[in-house]
This record gives sequence, structure tokens and C-alpha cells, in this order.
Amino acid sequence: MHSPHDPYVRVRGAREHNLQDVNVDIPRDTLTVFTGVSGSGKSSLAFGTIYAEAQRRYFESVAPYARRLIHQVGAPAVGEITGLPPAVSLEQRRSAPGARSSVGTVTTLSNSLRMLFSRAGEYPAGAERLDSDAFSPNTAAGACPQCHGLGRIHRTDEELLVPDPSLSIREGAIAAWPGAWQGKNLRDVLDTLGYDVDRPWRELEAKDREWILFTDEQPVVTVHPVRDAGRIQRPYQGTYMSARRYVLHTFADTKSRTLRAKAERFLTSVPCPVCGGSRLRPEAMAVTFAGRTIAELAGLPLSALAEVLTAAAAGGEETARVLTGDLLARIGTVTELGLGYLSLDRTAPTLSSGELQRLRLATQLRSGLFGVVYVLDEPSAGLHPADTESLLGVLGRLKEAGNSVFVVEHQMDVVRRADWLVDVGPLAGEHGGRVLHSGPPQGLAEVPESATRRFLFDQGPTPVRETRTPSGWIRLSGVERHNVRGVDAAFPLGVFTAVTGVSGSGKSTLVGQVLAGVMADRQAGEEAAGAGEQFCASASGLEAVDRLVQVDQKPIGRTPRSNLATYTGLFDTVRKLFAQTETARERGYTAGRFSFNVSGGRCETCQGEGFVSVELLFLPSTYAPCPDCHGARYNPETLDVTHRGLTVAQVLDLTVESAADFFSGTPAAERALTTLLDVGLGYLRLGQPATELSGGEAQRIKLASELQRTRRGHTLYLLDEPTTGLHPADVEVLMRQLHGLVDAHNTVVVVEHDMAVVAGADHVIDLGPGGGDRGGRIVATGTPQEVARAAESRTAPYLAKALGS
Repeated sequence: MHSPHDPYVRVRGAREHNLQDVNVDIPRDTLTVFTGVSGSGKSSLAFGTIYAEAQRRYFESVAPYARRLIHQVGAPAVGEITGLPPAVSLEQRRSAPGARSSVGTVTTLSNSLRMLFSRAGEYPAGAERLDSDAFSPNTAAGACPQCHGLGRIHRTDEELLVPDPSLSIREGAIAAWPGAWQGKNLRDVLDTLGYDVDRPWRELEAKDREWILFTDEQPVVTVHPVRDAGRIQRPYQGTYMSARRYVLHTFADTKSRTLRAKAERFLTSVPCPVCGGSRLRPEAMAVTFAGRTIAELAGLPLSALAEVLTAAAAGGEETARVLTGDLLARIGTVTELGLGYLSLDRTAPTLSSGELQRLRLATQLRSGLFGVVYVLDEPSAGLHPADTESLLGVLGRLKEAGNSVFVVEHQMDVVRRADWLVDVGPLAGEHGGRVLHSGPPQGLAEVPESATRRFLFDQGPTPVRETRTPSGWIRLSGVERHNVRGVDAAFPLGVFTAVTGVSGSGKSTLVGQVLAGVMADRQAGEEAAGAGEQFCASASGLEAVDRLVQVDQKPIGRTPRSNLATYTGLFDTVRKLFAQTETARERGYTAGRFSFNVSGGRCETCQGEGFVSVELLFLPSTYAPCPDCHGARYNPETLDVTHRGLTVAQVLDLTVESAADFFSGTPAAERALTTLLDVGLGYLRLGQPATELSGGEAQRIKLASELQRTRRGHTLYLLDEPTTGLHPADVEVLMRQLHGLVDAHNTVVVVEHDMAVVAGADHVIDLGPGGGDRGGRIVATGTPQEVARAAESRTAPYLAKALGS
């Protein structure tokens, strides 16, 4: 029996996922780092066991109704955990935040700024003092009535709706209209109303064109369809809807992503003419502080906002000094984490998962909690080495405030600063799940089977590769986008290029938006000039590239229905194999029977998801295993069919590594599985839901899907931080693949913070020197050795260290 004041969190018999009956003791009030290769079980121990048990105990203490719901979700597979205080989880959330969520709302800084304007703002003469809610675009009291607080409205025009005016309406001049019967119905209604649907659009009178496209009227007429041979078509009542009304209605109301995307092609987003994009009512915009409106202050980078508030507080009244003091203290924590380049009005969907997690971390630091276990998921993800120092300072302050900080991490600089190290492994999946070391970091030196040991203690220079010679150059001049202003950039072809710089310096803008946009425009054709051409004065050298492949970290799906097997196309092969079995042929089952996306073979209780959504009312909804199929996704009849002794549900439960053995001799399956193994994803299960995958895993799945294809011509691969979430041992595996693409006469450009990857590149482009307004310039370019000597570069000292120079 352990003392209630036990200084250790003691885990006994942990069996979650691949954990092999793990026993481990972790001291409280420490910075403890969990390490191990991807899929070794470290997240299963930190999040799936320790945090999940703390969460379960909290739920057990609340109302009986909530407890009943929690039982559906289940408890972690663990014998016992003692000495466990309340826990707070800061994961890199997979779900995308809403469009109304912003830096200000995530950090609650917006609340403080609104209070400042309400209590200490300068009001027009005779104006009533406003409540703080009146300064929020997310409340009825504050939102602009025209755009409902979104700041932008969607419009359309004749050029968008009718791209080819030489066509008649019957020939499809109104491209925005739906196809099939619905489009024919609208044409027949127009014909019945007396409009000429067979004349070229440009020959119709202007007033007729205006009415057809933009009227808000919805006349109902009796349509007498032209009778087709052999088909009887009776008259019916048809309602007319203008092209603009149809597009706006579809965009706002459709649940179909395809239809919404089509409607979006015919719309332009413009600042709201009433509020000018400020999102607020005129009454709120009439109030100022330090001579600026709340929208103007919310649009400043946080570092600049702090300067304005500091100056204003110096000569202000007591109320203003108190409120600005609180704001400045909160802003200070965010800027300390390297996020001073963000503005309060920056929308949350445009932030990386690493930025979001650090914003929540800054908020927690100000919460004043103590005696809590904070469980963090790779807080250094997306951080330049220069910013990692600040992160370590913040984690240290959380610990000094009387908390335990448990961190899942791959960045060796963070691991070296830990008080306690839990190394899980030795490998991934069924070859991992054991605690190899639990103790001070130095003790790992005595554990030869640890994959982490080599990278923690062997800090020798990165082996120097022979630098490849470019076969040509893509040159962009006059790049203007976000904080990248008037930049000329040159990307060498036929080599491996790393784009570096501190967070917010403009790396993703230059590569992911401008370079990708220019290439996409060229592939779409001259007449379809789009994103790239808007942001770049001129571009040359594009003709040397035959194909663009952009691999980002967006999820491969938003529900448990999307998974690894469906995304890679592997599941098509699996279903065909099951349809060819003797049992399936006897019963007349086709490949469709083994799809969990259509009725027939799937479990109808969960409709083939394997999970049901559990609404927790006062908490975010969560997923629980289906009570009927228990996660199998299929009905019992379908599960009667086996291939080589396994049901289709059991095949989906195989890891990629196990599946490679199981499908040996099946070329279509082998090709997909080999590429997944090649990018270090052998530990993932085939049916692993997309909602459980990290951004880095999603990116590598996309890369594996691309590697399966037969490559033709020179391909330009653009990747945004491909090593995110990867253990250094897995980074080596991934880099072999990427360098292999270059050796096959392609071009690879990566945005990257891992100095080992940068040191192995042929060419480096370093942006900065800082983030936000202090960045956006190319401060150094050349070979890694040349950039490591650049005086102005913040990357240079860390790159020099990796090179051993």
C-alpha cells in the first residue's frame, strides 16, 4: 500500500495498444520525457494510459448521468495506477478548429482586450459605455449585421457564372448551374418563361442576362417537357432559381464537400462593405484605445501590440494600467514561446498543430494551477532550434509552480534537459511496448537495445554527402505574400533543397503557397492563372518540371471511416481477395459486401464505422466502440468469410509490417505495403482511423501513396516539415526515400527544422531573420556549409553544430 503522499506515479500492468504488461514508476514534480521510435508505445503509456486514467477518475467524480456515458468510452487497459494527481492534456489536436476561432480566442487574450476597450476606451462624445461583449464579432451584440461577424461576404458576377458567352443556355453557358435533371429543369423553366435558351449568351439583352443570373424572384410555372421517344413525361410545376441564388444556397447549406467546392469556384470572397472586414458594429468601431480601434490592435503582431500597450499604460489612468498590465503579462508568455509574430485576429485554421499547442501551453502557464500532471505531445514540433530554448524555459516554470510535466518528445535537445527519461521500445508495434529505461537520462547509455541511445549520446557531425549539381533553376522574382515582401528566390532542380528559418519567417508561404501555386497554375494551363501568379511578379524555369506533388500534413480524412487501407487503395485489393474465397462465391458475395461504407455487409448499428459517437453534453463528444460489432465494422454473416484464416476485420487490425508477410505473393498488396514500410509506417494498423493519425503520419501516408505510382518525367516534390513526429531513427529511413527520389532525377524541396536533415541537403534557403514583420527575407542561401557561416542567420549556429564545424 503506497502513501497518499507518494512522490511517484506508479503504473502496474499497462496493456494499452502494444504495451506489454508494463510496470513503471515516474517521480512527480519533474520534467519527464517519454522517448522511443514512432509506434513504440510511448504515447500509449503517456496519453492512452496515464492521462486516460486521470481523466476516467475525474469523470467518476461527476454526476451519475455523465458516469453512465463515460462507461461507454471505456477505461485504459491497466492493472493499477497509484500516486496519480489530476491531469491536463495538451495534445496536437487532429480536428480543425472553426473559422471563428482565432489566436485571441484560443489564448483568451481577446477577452482581456475587449475588457480594456469597455472600461478604458476613448468613447465619442455622448456615446454610451459598451459592455465587453459589444467588442466581440462572435456575439449578437458585437457582430456586424451584414456579414454576421465573419468580416467577408461571398459575391459572384457574370464572368464567373458564364465563362464562355459564345454558348447558349441549352449548351451550358451558365456553368454554375447543376447538371443532370436539375439543370435541365431550370433550362425548361426559363424556356417556359419566354427566354431564348438557344441563342448565344452574349446576344441576349443585358436586362435578360441580369434577371436570369441575379434575380431574387422564384416564379413557379407549368413545364411541358419535350417528349423523348419511348418515354412519357407529364407536365409539372417548376420553380425558377437564379444562378447566384443557387450558388449561394449550395455553398451555405450543402453537406456535400464536392458540391460545396464546385459552388466555391463561382464565388469571390470580398471584405464586408459595411464593416470593412473589421467584423464589428459601427458603435464598437467608434471606440479607440491609444488612438486605435480594437480591430486595428487585434491585427498587430503580438510583439508590436505589446509595444503599443506599454507606451499607452505609461501615462494612462489606473484602470488602464491594471488592464494593460494583465494583457502584457499574458502576451509575454506567448511571445516567449516564439509566437510574437501572430496577431490576435489570425484565424485558428491557419495555424499549425504545433502553434496551437504552444498557444494552449501559454494559457495554462497563466492559469495558476499547481499539483497537476501536464501531458504534452511533442511541444517542440514545428519549432526552430532557436525557439526550443524558450520552450524549455516555459516547461521549467510549469514544473517550478509545483506541477509534473510529462512530455512525449523526439527532439534530443529537449530530452537532454529532462529530469527523468522513460524510453519505450526497442522497435515499433509488436516489437516494442516495453520500458527499456526509466531513470535519469544518463542511465540510457547503459541500454544497448535502445534506438534513442545513439542519438542522445553520439553527437558526432552529420556524415558529409557529395553535393549534387543542379540541372536547372526555378526563379521567382518579386514574391509578395503575407510577410514575404519583394523577395527573389531561386530553387535548384535535380537536387535536395531545405528551406529553413524561425517560426513565422515565411517558409511555408514561399514554398507551400507561392512556389506550389506557380507550379499548379502552369499545370492547369495559361488561361487558369490562379494562386501563384497573384503572389509573384515573374517565374522562369517551370518548363523543366513535368509534375508537381505537394505533400502536406492535412488529415487524410475527418472521421473513423477514413483509414490507411482506404486512402492508399490497398483495401480494394483486400475486398477482391475476400470476394474470390470459396465461401463468398457460394453465397454470391461480391467485393462490395466487404466494404464498410455501404449497407449489406457492414454492421448497421455503427454503419460500418466500428465506433459510435458519444455526446458528453458539457464536454467534447468522443467515440466509443460499437456495442454490437465491438469495433469489427461488419455483421456476423460477413465475418463468416475468411482468407488464409483471417476475417476482413482481422485483416484491418493487422499492422503494415504483419500485413506485408500475410499478403506476400499478392503483387497489388505488396506494392502498397512496401512503400508504407519504406517511409517508416510499419507499426500502423491497416484500419487505423484517420482521426488517430498525427499530421506527420498523414503526410508520410500521402508520400507512400505517391511512391506507389509509376513516375513519368521530372517531378517536383514539396514537403512541409516531413520529419514532424519522427524519432531520429525514423528520420534516417524517411531521408533515404527522399534522397532516392532525387537520385531518380527528381527535385525535392522540404521546409524543415531538423538540422540533421538540413546538414544532408544539397542546397539551403534560410529565411528570417525573425518571424512575422521581422522576417520574410532570404538571409542566406547556398550549401549547408556556406549557410552555416552566414552572420545574420539564426539557423547558422545550429547548422554549424550539426555539421561539426
